[in-house]
Amino acid sequence: MILGLDPGSHKTGYGIIKNDANDFSLVDYGCFITSTKETTAQRLCCLEKALTNLLKKFSPDLAAVEDLFFFKNHKTAVRVSQARGVILLALAKKNIPIQEPKPLEIKQALTGYGRAEKCQVQKMVAHFLRLEKPIKSDDAADALAAAICCAHNYNYLTKLNS
Repeated sequence: MILGLDPGSHKTGYGIIKNDANDFSLVDYGCFITSTKETTAQRLCCLEKALTNLLKKFSPDLAAVEDLFFFKNHKTAVRVSQARGVILLALAKKNIPIQEPKPLEIKQALTGYGRAEKCQVQKMVAHFLRLEKPIKSDDAADALAAAICCAHNYNYLTKLNS
């Protein structure tokens, strides 16, 4: 099982897939949402607790945490980086191997084009997971896309090392 995570300061998307030699199936997806009324520290604690509970429930073998590639707002980048730090720490505490693909890599892996539009990525997530329609939540769809990208990388590396 592979866990994908799309970190955010208010909303962190997650998606879990099963990977059987590039035959993917959806296990679970959603978002961890923190209250804007709480302090940054409280929000990070909520994120860590929610993620830890998810890790206990599903015990993923591998995780993909989308890397921060660019930012328009310095304040937002700092908050997303803080969320990424909490996520990386929670995964490391459970000894879960981590890949950190950049958004361009994820888009390339799913669509063949690193600058694909969000709707194209969502359609390919639905295609790979054999869903009737794309997932509505951008954050959860991005997390599933990261998991699929991670699975492709893992399968490729496994073949190289065989």
